[in-house]
Amino acid sequence: LSVDHRLLHHLIVHQILPTGGGYAKLSRMQVFIMWCILSKIEFCFPLLMLKTMVRAFSQKKSVLPYGSILTLVFLHCHIPLEGEISTKLKKEDTYNKSTLNRMGWKKEQGIW
Repeated sequence: LSVDHRLLHHLIVHQILPTGGGYAKLSRMQVFIMWCILSKIEFCFPLLMLKTMVRAFSQKKSVLPYGSILTLVFLHCHIPLEGEISTKLKKEDTYNKSTLNRMGWKKEQGIW
């Protein structure tokens, strides 16, 4: 994969359509999402999130995905979060210079 496609792959498997395990093999839905993005075809992300959360809830050993996004929505809507246990973001959930370097991106003359 090109560096652009590797970044897109990383975003899909970690953020857009997260999975609980291996990232080397894409699911059909992840491939479909990648194709939609590359082809500039719109898809309903809220519906995708809802279906992903329902699927995660129905599995025995699964964590509810999209915690960071949902937290931002709750804060925006002034929904109180007192009593909730906050968790620190994992390294793979943030994107910075180190993340991009590991994917093969190099900054040359101030441009990635």
